Amino acid sequence: MSKYAFGVDVGGTTVKIGLFSEEGVVLDKWEIPTDKSNCGENVIPDVAKSLLAKMEEKNIPVEELRGIGVGAPGAVDDNGTLVGGAVNIGWKVFNIPQVMQKYINVPVKANNDANVAAFGELWQGGGKGCNNMVAVTLGTGVGGGIIVGGKILCGATGAGGEIGHIHIEDNETEECGCHNKGCLEQYASATGIVRLAKRRLAEDDAASVLRTGEISAKTVFDAVKAGDPVAIQIAERFGEYLGKGLAAVAGVVNPEIFVIGGGVSKAGEILISYVEPVFQKYAFEQCRGAKFALAKLGNDAGIYGAAGLILG
Repeated sequence: MSKYAFGVDVGGTTVKIGLFSEEGVVLDKWEIPTDKSNCGENVIPDVAKSLLAKMEEKNIPVEELRGIGVGAPGAVDDNGTLVGGAVNIGWKVFNIPQVMQKYINVPVKANNDANVAAFGELWQGGGKGCNNMVAVTLGTGVGGGIIVGGKILCGATGAGGEIGHIHIEDNETEECGCHNKGCLEQYASATGIVRLAKRRLAEDDAASVLRTGEISAKTVFDAVKAGDPVAIQIAERFGEYLGKGLAAVAGVVNPEIFVIGGGVSKAGEILISYVEPVFQKYAFEQCRGAKFALAKLGNDAGIYGAAGLILG
């Protein structure tokens, strides 16, 4: 009887790997370097070698392995094909399960890394017990993962869940990284919060602790917690953008819960307190019951979600 699964989270610097029991308990986790030479041709062989070594170490025969799940940094279709390649690794278009199965002949499933991390939060994290969830990752950018009926929404080209590029501001003059203007990511990411802060500080000379020292998402929310009036105004603007954006998302996919993760979420529950009231104001009435929670799995969400593709 199969008892185990591996979860693999492929990143540009390291590949995170976890060994899981069939109950979803992580039994071991480790990392290997991502070898990006020759368009990343060694990444999958390196992962397979590491998995086989772990199976030997733990005395796990291939018959007891239910499968391998893989999160990849790029658009992945329902068949596990990396449809647009992965620029930060050098990967071109290829089918991840087919290549992995050349080394270990067990079921292999693959999906986009952000979607996989979202699935991890649904399976064993902040969204556990739910079937319909939107994961929001507030980091350098704004990422998303949408789960509908317990399944990852990939979309026609693997771009489902790109909530950071919802257009939300007509008057923006600066370009987003996607080359459009006025994307949610420009206001709700860590860099977006810094942009909002600098713009607010330039409006007048109102006293604020933010006028001394480095401005970051962390220093803004630390100032909010300390009662700084200017920082509170910045947080309100952040909440207005993100709350409106998530209200738009809710009108399309009607989630039970929004799970918020990423570096910005380390601010804690106070972040939700600025987003949820705006969401309630703008959301379609039948969507207002959606709950808000903070992500629980941190940097392990990817390996959990990858294993969940097999075990969930």
